[in-house]
Amino acid sequence: MTKLRVNLGLGTTVIGFLILVLGAKPGWFGLDRSPVIGFVQTATFSVGLALICLGGFVSFKSCQRRARDQSLAQDIGARLVATGYLVSLISGMADVFGFGTQSWPSLPFFGPQQAAGVVAGEIIIAIGFLLYLPFLTSPKPEA
Repeated sequence: MTKLRVNLGLGTTVIGFLILVLGAKPGWFGLDRSPVIGFVQTATFSVGLALICLGGFVSFKSCQRRARDQSLAQDIGARLVATGYLVSLISGMADVFGFGTQSWPSLPFFGPQQAAGVVAGEIIIAIGFLLYLPFLTSPKPEA
């Protein structure tokens, strides 16, 4: 069962990465129709990033010995992954939500501030996954 969950998590991560690349660089797949990054591309790479986060969480969670065997660092790491995804999602979709660089009548545009917000969210996700790594603890010396 554990091996199946690890494979499922890794497969979800790979599919998420492919969807993220499809949204970020559609020209690599011959699907680039516009010189700017718009709503569809931003939504596509946001879905891909969500699948990467979900797949990583499932893979790491299945590597634990017991379901309740989670350290404080792993608990904080899981919350940082979720927070980083929200930062990336809100930064990427800022124009759609109405607080980006473009006002409502004009088309949504993925600008440099939004790109910096998405990168900051991805850094938070990476820190969360580093904290979530299951480190082996050494046995306590007997006194």
